[in-house]
Amino acid sequence: MQVTVEDISTVKKTLRVEIPREEVVREIDRAYDEVRRTARVKGFRPGKTPRSVLERMFKKEIHEDVTARLLERSFIDAVRERDLRIVGRPRFDTPALDPGAPLVYAATVEVAPPIGEVPFRGLRLKRTRYRVSEAEVEAHLRGLQKRLARLEPLPAPRPAAEGDVLRIDFEGFQDGRPCPDAPRNENFTLKLGGGRVLPAFEAGLKGMQAGESREFPVAFPADYENRQLAGREITFRVTLREIRSEILPPIDDELARRVGPYATLDELRAKIVAQLEEGYRKRIEQELQEQAFRQLLDRVPFEVPEALVEAELEGILEEAERSFEARNTTLEEAGLSREAIAATYRETAVRQVKRHLLLGRIIEQEKLELPPGKLEEAMQEIAGRLQQPVSVVQTYYRENPEKLEALRHALLEKEAAERIIQSGEIEDVDPPAEAAAGGPSAA
Repeated sequence: MQVTVEDISTVKKTLRVEIPREEVVREIDRAYDEVRRTARVKGFRPGKTPRSVLERMFKKEIHEDVTARLLERSFIDAVRERDLRIVGRPRFDTPALDPGAPLVYAATVEVAPPIGEVPFRGLRLKRTRYRVSEAEVEAHLRGLQKRLARLEPLPAPRPAAEGDVLRIDFEGFQDGRPCPDAPRNENFTLKLGGGRVLPAFEAGLKGMQAGESREFPVAFPADYENRQLAGREITFRVTLREIRSEILPPIDDELARRVGPYATLDELRAKIVAQLEEGYRKRIEQELQEQAFRQLLDRVPFEVPEALVEAELEGILEEAERSFEARNTTLEEAGLSREAIAATYRETAVRQVKRHLLLGRIIEQEKLELPPGKLEEAMQEIAGRLQQPVSVVQTYYRENPEKLEALRHALLEKEAAERIIQSGEIEDVDPPAEAAAGGPSAA
């Protein structure tokens, strides 16, 4: 077998493989012998059917089967011979099988990029010293306060105002006819000023009295998330069923007890501070890693195989679909599509692939191994998040070895990332004023 490799790029190759005529003939003969033993042909005893009859009856199927077997076997041998790290599926260009000639075919493949020694030590990094402020704690307490608010009927009739919670029926019309993209909705609840609907829709509701019906136009912006409504003007007919006011509970020990297992407000405050500090810890870690990888990619440029980008994009798309399913809706109902999301997140996928490849190279370079007990510790954390017994998680990974390998590699990537940061030259800096005010969620 003769193998040549043509470099299309550092990550794309064309293998040209020639299988000798003798091997082709041998494989065809073997295939006809197998068919002769099993074929039931009228007028002939089993195993005695002439080759000419078998060729007339089974030539097409046998040639396809032989071609597939020769391709599979020779391709694996060619990849091993040339020590290629294939990613994704190969694309074959195969001529029809000719029993009197060698089988010559081409296979276009993508390979892992060649990445040399990664000089990751001594990166100059800035670590922002985020601190939890009293304003952040108060903001979280106010958020809890709103979550526990009571809705009560108005003591006396009055027009709807900012902060009121309304229950409405509404339907969209265009040119006097019902608009299928804005169908009738009954008992819809919203808070005026809550930002749940367009400002123009909220403006049309202000000043209405319970029991009143009103009609007003709403112009949807060109970039509105629901593309069926983007750029259109819809007239809404709205009936206000009820106005309720939001009664906030006092921020005290009773609120703490309603929120969770806290006896006092001070205990709740301490928990909030701990959560904010953990959020800042993760934010600092993320920022350091982003700085490190930007510098490493400048130092070690390389191409990225399209197959790996597509696989990463597919993961992003599946996550998006799961997120919408959790909210009992779909991408299409939100005016989105897989194609639009793929276009938006393509660069993100490229960066993620580069990150994985760099970390994988550092794992090899440093010969990293997981510390004893690290896998078990990770499974315990997963069990805690899923609120499942550890044994259930262990059984899952035992029955899915590819998932176990993915978990092991993810933990090794984390070890590699930590080694990069630990070997860097870190300068502590104060956060910008706007970042300090934003809290961990700003990350």
